[in-house]
Order: sequence, then structure tokens, then C-alpha cells
Amino acid sequence: MVRRATALRNAAAATAALLLGAGLTPVASAATPNAGNPAAERLSAYWTAARMAAALPGDAEPAAPATAATADGPRPGEFIPPSRSFDGIPQAGAFFWTDADGTGRTCSASVVHSPDHNLVLSAGHCLEGYSGTSPKRNLGFVPQYHDGLKPFGIFPVKHNGVYVAQEYYDRGEHAGAAYDFGFAVTEPDRDGHRLEDAVGAVQLLTGTGYFHAPVRMIGYPGSTQKPLECLSWTTRWVSDDPADPGTFERIACDGFVGGTSGGPMLVPWPHGWAVIGVIGGYHTGGNTPQISYSARFGPATQALYDAATTGAPPAGPVS
Repeated sequence: MVRRATALRNAAAATAALLLGAGLTPVASAATPNAGNPAAERLSAYWTAARMAAALPGDAEPAAPATAATADGPRPGEFIPPSRSFDGIPQAGAFFWTDADGTGRTCSASVVHSPDHNLVLSAGHCLEGYSGTSPKRNLGFVPQYHDGLKPFGIFPVKHNGVYVAQEYYDRGEHAGAAYDFGFAVTEPDRDGHRLEDAVGAVQLLTGTGYFHAPVRMIGYPGSTQKPLECLSWTTRWVSDDPADPGTFERIACDGFVGGTSGGPMLVPWPHGWAVIGVIGGYHTGGNTPQISYSARFGPATQALYDAATTGAPPAGPVS
């Protein structure tokens, strides 16, 4: 295990200069844009720079107190790769919405390739409140948000366009931690452009296991104006907490606090990046800023993607 960790660390370090700061170049669509979208116009006016800057992390619920058996965090002597603040990439961004009290909230997300060029991936615990006919409270996605800017505008989420696994609703965010992922189907922007046509996308990978290197993780810490990125590697983590059962991807990266939930874990892919996890899962992403987790992307993730891309009725809480 020590030799494997050393090899992974060296592989990540050897490619850091090449990978960090690199991003996909959006590909312009040859299709004629749709007519302008009034919903995007309204959201763009609502989410001013001040409101976005004031939004609180959507994953800021206090974590359960860690015990000796369930304390997740850095191991003695473990190397924790540093993160750095940057202006982001077009394929990653932030969700913004207002909660039931009208308070602005935010989580991280990424654009994944889909047939209709309109799909965003995040954590289930960020999106679960928008299932079924639940009212959308100013919910929109801002690609490459930074410094109060919306460089590609804002993309509203379609009515009945949020897909979280039924198992997650049924079991809850802790017992259902292995299903902590979700998709949102977006509408065009104010000019009628589809999301993927405007910013490009990353490829969704499922069934690739737990060990990946190098991994580029991106997330938006709450109350900051820029995202973080970090180059590291993922390993397998078997939960020792009966309240959060399952086997997860584990990654060491410093500085990933509330708001980074839903942020993508990316691996190099031909002509860009692929996503193999999102911050979430075990302890809704981890109890410390140094160690993060993801639910494993497997058949349940693929089934949810298929539902979102075929327009199947989304799951929701059992009334």
C-alpha cells in the first residue's frame, strides 16, 4: 500500500504542471440557437454579483460528531496536496438557489456530455430538495462562476428536471450515502444557447473502480469568489461508520470546505476531461477540509444518467 501510494503521488506530481490550469475549449454549435429564454433573463437579473457572493454553502449542515471509530481525516504523516485558487474552467461551475427562508445557497457542479447538450452533475444532497414538482426557488447553474461574474450567463433548471436516485430519497443522506449524486436538466440561456454548446462538457465515466491518478478536483468554497483546484489521486475507502455505510472514493486535497460539494473529480480524457466522482457520499463529502469522498459511479449512476437523458419521470420522496 505504501509503494502504491508513493507511485500514485509521483504520477500526480509529474503531470501537475501539464494538467492544472488546462481546460477544454468550448465548441461552438452549428445549430441555430433557440429563441431567447425569459426564465434565464429573470434569473440573470435576480442573481446579481452581490447575491451570488453572499450565498451560503448548500451543504453547510453541521457534521455528526466524529468518534474514534468514525473520525475521517488525514492519517498520521499523510501527504495532503495543496489546492490553489483560480478562475475556473467553463465545464465546472456553481448552482445558486434560494432556500425556503429566501437565503441564497450554492453548491459546485460540472457539465457532462449528453445527447441534448443540457446536463449538469452534482451531489445528491445539493439537489434533493428539487425533486418532482417541488418548486424551483431561483435554481440556476453558472458555468465558470468567479469574482461575481457570469461569463457564460446562467442556465435555469427545467421543471421536473432534477434527478436524484430513489434510494437516496428512501434511505436519507447518511444511510443512502452511496447514492449521493444527481443530475439537473437545464434550459437554454437568455440567448437561447444550450449549455454544452456554450461551454463544452466532460465525459461521464462509470464502472472504473476506486483508484485513479492523476485526479483534478475542482470546487467552490462557500463565501469565496473563486474556485479551488487540486491535483491528487483517489483510493478505496470502506466506511467504518454504520450510519454512512458503503465503499467510496477517497481523495486528499487541502482546503475543500462547505460549498465544494458536487465539485467534480476529473481525469484526463481524449480532448479534455472525464468525471469519475463528485464531492459527497461518506459524511456528505467528509468532516475535514483535507479529505473528501465520492460515491462510486457504477450502475446506479448510469441508470440515473439514462433517466435524465431520456426524460423519464424523476424520483422523489415517498409521501
